[in-house]
Order: sequence, then structure tokens, then C-alpha cells
Amino acid sequence: MEKLTVIGGGLAGSEAAWQAAERGIKVDLFEMRPTNTTGAHRTNDLAELVCSNSLGSTLPDRASGILLTELQSLHSMLIQCAQETVLPAGHSLAVDRQQFSRIVTQKIESHPRINVIREEKHEFPRSPAIIASGPLTSPSLTNSIKNETGSDHLFFYDAISPSILADSIDHSIVYRGSRYGKGTTPEGDYINCPLNQTEYDHLVFDLVNAKRHQLRKFEVDIDIGVKAGHGSFFEGCLPIEVLAARNPKSLAFGPLRPVGLRDPRTNKRPHAVVQLRQEDQEATTFNMVGFQTNLLISEQKRVFQTIPGLQKAEFTRYGQMHRNTYIASPVLLNPSLMLKDRPGICFAGQIIGIEGYLGNVASGLLAGINAARLIHSDPLIELPQTTMLGALCHAICNTALEHFQPIKANLGIIQQPLDLDPRANKRQRSGLIAQISSNHLETFIEANELLYG
Repeated sequence: MEKLTVIGGGLAGSEAAWQAAERGIKVDLFEMRPTNTTGAHRTNDLAELVCSNSLGSTLPDRASGILLTELQSLHSMLIQCAQETVLPAGHSLAVDRQQFSRIVTQKIESHPRINVIREEKHEFPRSPAIIASGPLTSPSLTNSIKNETGSDHLFFYDAISPSILADSIDHSIVYRGSRYGKGTTPEGDYINCPLNQTEYDHLVFDLVNAKRHQLRKFEVDIDIGVKAGHGSFFEGCLPIEVLAARNPKSLAFGPLRPVGLRDPRTNKRPHAVVQLRQEDQEATTFNMVGFQTNLLISEQKRVFQTIPGLQKAEFTRYGQMHRNTYIASPVLLNPSLMLKDRPGICFAGQIIGIEGYLGNVASGLLAGINAARLIHSDPLIELPQTTMLGALCHAICNTALEHFQPIKANLGIIQQPLDLDPRANKRQRSGLIAQISSNHLETFIEANELLYG
């Protein structure tokens, strides 16, 4: 039996390798770290969470909740690891990022059919293979992919939020709470830094006028407010300073919205709230929710320490920007995630234009299943568009190239039921879509014998 090559030990690559191996395939998993590092990773572990430590909402009628349910139904190994390392975060699946990646690494490295090779893969692989090298794909492999596919790449910029030591937070100012009390702990899952109108206005002014890192001229020129496209920010992960510059009220109606977060000491709702989310089991570090940024480190320290409760904040990680690389999926891929003109080669993860941790895990899962089916001479599968994963794969493969941009799981892409009651409210529609998705996936799993073991 042929051996499968998987390039990239991130979320997608790790899940893909596991799914294929559990179906009897021997896998060589190439991960270039620690031989070659990136500007975003901090460890050598597989499946490292680079940005947030939250995998998204767990509510079953939300887009990420639907995708989470699908991943559980399909026996995702990474979701099992996430549930073993879960942290309190309301209705979000937040994990201890270090424990999560360590457990994934241990499972992968101890699997009898997976051989982890710690070296960079420079050349486009021979079939069968899965390329899940991520948005920080090395220059040599990027060039090789470009030469093989004959297609230009799309470049976007993504950002990372800062993290803060819990002991450096002024707990006489901040308070615990979850929006509308919908948390997993009585006191609330988030630390909230309340701002009055004046404090909020000062923060917006400082963010807009603070000095930023200068992006290299040969890479891209970026103007505030541009939409996603060649050399632009991804709309779903805008730097906090760019969002603030669009409209002075953007933050108060966005990541700093105070709804459902009354200060228990005053029983009043602040004008705005900066939320901090727990990052580890010991609750020693918290990240600033929605504060991905490209500000200079000195400016981050100056501006963020003006936030009430963070005057003496000690940062364990500052925010940063990095270039993300994506292939032209509408031109290159089928919804099975195989190349159209090279059926033995799959792509998965952020490099295909799927955003969000769950989306990347899901794409790796599908790629791993299809790679195994290819080797076993079974027909490849394309999931129904009534499922969130099927809708995601269809969306990235069938969007007009001029409109192609990274996409996250959302209810707008999933195929709507024809008999949906027009009088149904948003929550009722979402619930019906979630139920149909679950039913269709269960039927599809049974019809195609997708589960291993």
C-alpha cells in the first residue's frame, strides 16, 4: 500500500494525518519546526494555536457550533483533545493552548502508523499527499506550489492579540462576568475592564494615532479600510487600530460592546468593556479579546496600559502581524479538496482560504478521509451543502476568483431548507438549519461508512 505524505503539522495537517492513519494508511508527516521557525509560532509542538485560544461558539445553532457538532460526529481527534483541555469561556470552546498542542503532539508521535519528520519539505510532493502547510508556508515550498499549479497566490495579513499576566491586572478595578450571565462559572468566565465615555474616547484616539510597524514595500501597500484582496487585511480579523479608525463607535459596537456586562459593584453598564479571556488551566495568563494589532511594541505597552485595570499590565506576548498566503482555491480545488488536475494531491487548512480553528480542523479531517479513500481505491466524497463543512468546501471552490477571500463558517453559506417558514425568527431558522445539518450528516456518514474503528 502507498504511503501518504502530509506537509504541515498544524491543525489541518495533524487531523489529516490522524484520520488517514486510523484508516490503515502509513503517513509521513513533515513539520519544519524547529529546524525552521516562523514569526508567529512559539513552540515546537504540533497543532499550536497561534492567535486566540478559543475555537469558537459551542451553541448548537451557531455556525461554529454546527461545525463543532459535525466534527464530533466524524470523530475528530483534535476536538477530543480540545475537550480534554477546556477552559471556562461561556459558550466558547476555549482551551489551554499549551496543554492542547502537547496532547495532540503526544497522540500523533505515538501513533504506530504516523512517522513525524522534523524537516522542511521544499518541493511539491508526489501523489498521494496532503499539503497543509498553512498561511506561513516557507518561500521554497510556496514557489514550488506556484510552479506546479501555474496559479498566482493571494496574500492577506492576519494579526495576533497580546496576552497579560493575571497577577499584573488590578482586580480592584476589573470585574468577572459573562455577557448576560451565560458563562460556565458562577462569577463569570471573562475579566472585564470597564471604560466610561471619556476613557473610551481616549483609547480610540490613542489607537488611531499610535505608531505601527511598517510593512515592507515589496510585500504590499495597505490603506485603512480596504477590503480583503491582494495585499489586504482579512475582514474577519482586522487590527484593533484599523477598526478604530473606520468609525469612533466601531469598537463600542464591536469587540468592546458592553451589552450584558453590568458592573456588579455599580449595577450599571459601562460605556465599553475590554474583555480578557483565560489562556491556561492555572489562569496565570489572559489574552485581550479582539485586540489583534500591528502597533509597535512600545506603543502597545503605552496604549494598552491606559485601559482601566491594566495600568501595570505585564505582557507575556505582544500583538503582531504576519503575512498569510492562500492558493486560488476556486481555480485549483474540487470540494473534495483534491486538485482538479492532480487528483492525488489534497490541500487543507488556511492555505485553501478557510479561516477559523474549527474550519481548519474540519478541512484536514476531510482531506485525510479522502486521501485514505484514494489509496484504498474508494470513491472520494463531497459532503452535502446542507452541512457546514460541505458548504465551506463548496464556497471556497465555487466563488468567482475576483471575489475570493478567506471565509469562516457562517450560516449564510449553508444550503437553506426549502420549506423554511418565512415567519420563523432568526433563532428558529438557525435551529432548523442545525437540525437538518445534523440529520443529513448522520445519513451521509452511514451511507459512505466514514467512521473508522
